Amino acid sequence: MKAIVVTDQAAGMAGMTLVERPEPEAAGNDVLVEVHASGFTPGELSWPSNWTDRLGRDRTPSIPGHELAGVVSALGYGTTGLSVGQRVFGITDWTRDGTLAEYVAVEARNLAPLPGDVDFTVGASLPISGLTAWQGLFEHGRLRAGQSVLVHGAAGAVGSMVTQLAREAGAYVIGTGRAAHRQPALSFGTQEFVDLDNDALEDVGGVDLVFDVFGGDIGQRSAGLVRAGGTLVTIAGPPEARPADGLAIDFVVESDRRQLGEIARRVRDGRLKANIGQVATLDDAVAAFNPTERVKGKTVIRVRP
Repeated sequence: MKAIVVTDQAAGMAGMTLVERPEPEAAGNDVLVEVHASGFTPGELSWPSNWTDRLGRDRTPSIPGHELAGVVSALGYGTTGLSVGQRVFGITDWTRDGTLAEYVAVEARNLAPLPGDVDFTVGASLPISGLTAWQGLFEHGRLRAGQSVLVHGAAGAVGSMVTQLAREAGAYVIGTGRAAHRQPALSFGTQEFVDLDNDALEDVGGVDLVFDVFGGDIGQRSAGLVRAGGTLVTIAGPPEARPADGLAIDFVVESDRRQLGEIARRVRDGRLKANIGQVATLDDAVAAFNPTERVKGKTVIRVRP
């Protein structure tokens, strides 16, 4: 099968190569998926799990990519809950070869049915961004109607999902980003926008929940914006500052079939729209991952036409 591999962590995306690899086999409780589209998060190449297996052993050259939409082509021993020929989407295991390939073996529990009227390209753009937003808002942030949410990177792949889900839940949403991101962020539902290059972040005042994707200085300054009893949720690693009278939570997204189903339902009925920055073929994936201009939104690779 065709696959993108990375042999050197230091080379990053510049070290990607399109090669021929053996098709994987579905182990116990796995499914083999014929990949139709794959989502990609550039930051994943810095994750240690991309370079080792569950026992910490080197597994390079690695196939990156952890989001997929495709069709089940085979079941491993003991696999239940899915069937051959079924459309699925979801997240692959962090410590196994990923989805930038024509086939991938993945634990069945990490996948959910993909409705027939949701395109594979859209399906591949949803799992990490959608689940990150869902879990950060509702599991870790305990968001309730009437609360206020500050969403950093509101025009990005994760931030746009956070914005839409928070608005649907009845929250007041303030987005941040650069000046060029104002209109995209407003189109996803932010009610106010803070230009981080030109506006004073501290003028936002107190909010019930901060959803941070940046960390660093922005994350530290954001801790002071959380009201008493509020929460700072971050995916940028352990926070360097914490609210004076609130919680600070950093988390790593986990696969959840029920939550994937909730996300798919919202896409079908128009309550949630995907944020896709560019679409490329597997043959053109290496060039797509090394663009000459910054691309906002999720990059999706169409593995099959």
